[in-house]
Amino acid sequence: MSAGENTEPQKGLQNGDENATASSGTGDSAEQKLKIQDQDHQTPASELAAVENLKKTMELLRMNLAASAGPAKNLAQAAGKKYEFWSTQPVPKIDEDITTNEAIDNTITKEQIRKEPYSLPEQFIWCTVDLEDDAQLKELYQLLNENYVEDDDNMFRFDYAPEFLKWALMPPGWLPQWHVGVRVAKSGKLVGFISAVPAHVRVYDKPVRMSEVNFLCVHKKMRSKRVAPVLIREITRRCNIEGIFQAAYTAGVVLPKPVGVCRYWHRSLNPRKLIEVKFSHLTRNMTMQRTLKLHKLPEQPKIAGFRAFNPTSDGKQAFSLLSNYLKKFQLAPQFTLEEFLHWFTPRDGVVESYVVADRSDKVKDFVSFYSLPSSIMHHPFHKTLQAAYTFYAVANSVTLCELMYDALVVAKNRGYDVFNALDLMDNKEFLEELKFGIGDGNLQYYLYNWRCPALEPEKIGLVLQ
Repeated sequence: MSAGENTEPQKGLQNGDENATASSGTGDSAEQKLKIQDQDHQTPASELAAVENLKKTMELLRMNLAASAGPAKNLAQAAGKKYEFWSTQPVPKIDEDITTNEAIDNTITKEQIRKEPYSLPEQFIWCTVDLEDDAQLKELYQLLNENYVEDDDNMFRFDYAPEFLKWALMPPGWLPQWHVGVRVAKSGKLVGFISAVPAHVRVYDKPVRMSEVNFLCVHKKMRSKRVAPVLIREITRRCNIEGIFQAAYTAGVVLPKPVGVCRYWHRSLNPRKLIEVKFSHLTRNMTMQRTLKLHKLPEQPKIAGFRAFNPTSDGKQAFSLLSNYLKKFQLAPQFTLEEFLHWFTPRDGVVESYVVADRSDKVKDFVSFYSLPSSIMHHPFHKTLQAAYTFYAVANSVTLCELMYDALVVAKNRGYDVFNALDLMDNKEFLEELKFGIGDGNLQYYLYNWRCPALEPEKIGLVLQ
C-alpha cells in the first residue's frame, strides 16, 4: 500500500472529537468564572496566570485528542493507538523488540488457504480490473485521481497517469487476479482497489519471494463501510494461493510496525510556480529574484558522456552496475535482467534513465527517475504539479552529487517543477549539497508476515512507486 493510505477502518466522529469540544467549553467556563469579580478590584496576577495555564492545558488536550483520533504520524502517537485490524495480522507489535530475521507465521499450508473471496458489505461485489482494457484502465485512473493520497492540507493529490499504472502494475510475472477491484453491485461503479506485483527482495542476508502491495484506495464516500481491511485480507488470500506469504508496502502513516522510516526531500526546479501554488514559500529575507537565482540550473548536463539510457546497447551493463550496487543494502530488490529492462527502459511521461558512458560506450554510471504529477486542487491557473521522483542511481566514475546534478538539469529541461527524493540509500550525500529542502512527510516501510531489526534509511535500497 502506498504513502498516506490509512488502513484502519474509518469510524467517523471519534469520542476524542466530542471530548475536545466539551473541554473547550469547560475552559471558557473556568475563565469566565475567574472574570466575574467586583469591578472595583483588579484581578490578581496569580489568577490571571492560572487562567493562562488553564487555556494552555486545554489547547494541549485538544491537540492530543485530535492526534489520537486520526492516523498516527510517528511512533509516539502509534504507541497510544489501538489497531483493531492490524492486531489480527502477522505483523510485529509497535513496541516489539526484534532481534531475529524470519517469517512470523511459516505454518500456513495450501489446505488452510480460504478458497472463496472474503465477504464484502452487502451492496458491493468483487471484480478484477483488466488494465489491458482501456475503459477499465480509465476507471482505475479516475478512482485514484479523485480519491487517492492527498497532502494534509488537501491541496495536492497524486495523479497517476494510465501509462504509469500499466508500468507499475504489469511488470514481468504480473497476475491479473492481483488487480483487485470493488464495485457497487447496482451501478457497477468502481469504488475500491488494491494491487500486488511479484518481487524478489533480500532482507538482510535472506532472499524472500514477496508481493509488493500498492494502490490501496477506497472511494471517499465509502470509507465508513470497512472496505479497506477486506481489500487487504483479499489481496493476502490471492497472494497466498500463489505461494507468496510475505509482502512489502509503504504508507505515510504509522502502523504496526515500520521496518524503516524515510523522509522526503524536495528540490525546486520551477520555484515561482511552487510558490504560487503554495507547495513552498519564500523564506525569510528572500525575494523571488534571489530564490530564482539560487535554484537556477545550466541548460545542459556537465558530465562528458551523459546521455539517455539505451536498453539494447546499455541494458546488460547497467543491470550489472545496479545489481552490484544494491548488495550493500539490507533491504533491496533482486532484479532479473527482464525486470530491470521493464523498470528502467525510458517511457515518455513515466520513467527516464540516463547513463554516463566512455568513448568506447562502456557504461560507468546510471541514474533514473520516474514521473508522478499531482493535481493542484484549489488554484485558478495551475492545475498540475509536474514532479520527478528519484528511482535508482549508481555513481562510479563521478560523484553521486555530480550525477544527480545532471539528473536535475535534464528534469528541468523536460518540464518538471520539482525533484523529490527520499533519504534512503546514499541519497544523503547530495540532498543538502544540491539544495534539496527537507519535507514534512515521512514514508514508513513495512513487511507483512516478516520480522527483522529496524533499518536506518541509508540501509534501505528498495523504492516502491
